[in-house]
Amino acid sequence: MSQVVTRFAPSPTGLMHLGNVRTALLNWLYARKNGGRFLLRFEDTDQDRSEAAYIEAIKADLGWLGLDWDGDVLFQSEHAAKHGEALNKLAEKGDAYRCFCSETQLSLDRKLATSRGLPPRYVGRCRELRHDEAATRAEQEPFVWRLAIHADAGEVTVPDLVHGHVTFARRDLDDPVVVRSDGSFTFLMPNAVDDAMDGITHTLRGDDHLTNSAYQVWLLQQLGYQAPMYLHHGLLLGQDGAKLSKRSGSHSVLELRDSGLLPDALIQAMGRLGHPNMPEEAHTALGLAEHLDAEHISTSSVRWSDDEMWRWHSRLLHDLDSETLIPMIRPFVPDDVGDERLAGFVSLIEKNLERVEDAVLFQRLLNIHAPLEAEALPVLQKAGAAFYQHALDAWSELDAADWKLWTTVVKEKSGCKGKALFMPLRIALSGTMHGPEMSEVVAFLGSDAIVARIEAAILACEQGQTET
Repeated sequence: MSQVVTRFAPSPTGLMHLGNVRTALLNWLYARKNGGRFLLRFEDTDQDRSEAAYIEAIKADLGWLGLDWDGDVLFQSEHAAKHGEALNKLAEKGDAYRCFCSETQLSLDRKLATSRGLPPRYVGRCRELRHDEAATRAEQEPFVWRLAIHADAGEVTVPDLVHGHVTFARRDLDDPVVVRSDGSFTFLMPNAVDDAMDGITHTLRGDDHLTNSAYQVWLLQQLGYQAPMYLHHGLLLGQDGAKLSKRSGSHSVLELRDSGLLPDALIQAMGRLGHPNMPEEAHTALGLAEHLDAEHISTSSVRWSDDEMWRWHSRLLHDLDSETLIPMIRPFVPDDVGDERLAGFVSLIEKNLERVEDAVLFQRLLNIHAPLEAEALPVLQKAGAAFYQHALDAWSELDAADWKLWTTVVKEKSGCKGKALFMPLRIALSGTMHGPEMSEVVAFLGSDAIVARIEAAILACEQGQTET
């Protein structure tokens, strides 16, 4: 079999969104799984909406995700002459024709068909026009080009590794528009011709493209090309069950990058959709590629979950070493924190982070004046100044900084135990009700910092009583 060649072919008319990510990822995974090539091609023939800035943004997003492409970036506009040649060839064979029907006429035809319980397909009014008559009218009237696919007999078979080969009766297919009245091509012909020109062997895309694939297989056959093998997967839906797209609130990759998301979290959450048996230990894109079973990808729709993406983010964040985390956390700590102190701080809190910005929750470990968590202050005040005085007295009696021994002595002096013992001490030292192991907190702070924080707790309790 020839080398597998897949592609990602976005239109550079906007930022890359989650639906684009799935298409790019699946095609990348399939190419890497099979030792093939993954091409990047911009379908830039819509000159009014295509922008160079979007081209660069999409390339940057793919780079951030680690989805590298092979060879030079391709552009659909570079095949413009081939698209015209393909149209002329189809027209000469009678496989494409000019249609002069107005939108008003087409709307009436659709309404009439619907009233009769028929599909709202084009009625073929212009299909039998003589070539010379159509050419003469084209000099004066606006027109579109249609493919002459609809027929009473015959079939079109779409080769598909997921659904099995899917056969369409030509009587159920329309005569689709391939060139608009302004002379610009619709998606169908350039996309198919470019795949042939670029040597695409496999195309992974949503099953909402199945009918488009039938049209493209037919036109490629009429042009003498071999259609690629398709893998039509189930659609990507939002939590509300609607098709996920940039028009329906889908995140842009840029938005997720700016939110601090780890790129592999997006890769993991997206790559596992429709692959319920993907092993947990496959924590990289190449790991997903190794275990990809594309021929058995789900044909049912799948629902996107931001929560699942961020769960992966937290899991992968915990896999990072401290050296990687330090520059990520640096923006969330005071500027005067030295490198050595920051390294110790990161090592202390890294397993308690869901996102890097959670580092601000533990600022009291670095700055005694950092505020407590809102829900922590009532617990501190309920413990009372007397409790913290016992804690201070107990600490002064110890020969070494030992959390277990300290709490044992505080328990004896205060009579508190369990949560009433441990939680007020945690809050006074760390400012939070949850966090690292307290023995590690004690070791990180050191004796002077612990004394200062307990004294601050006593003062806060006394001020609270005065205000009350």
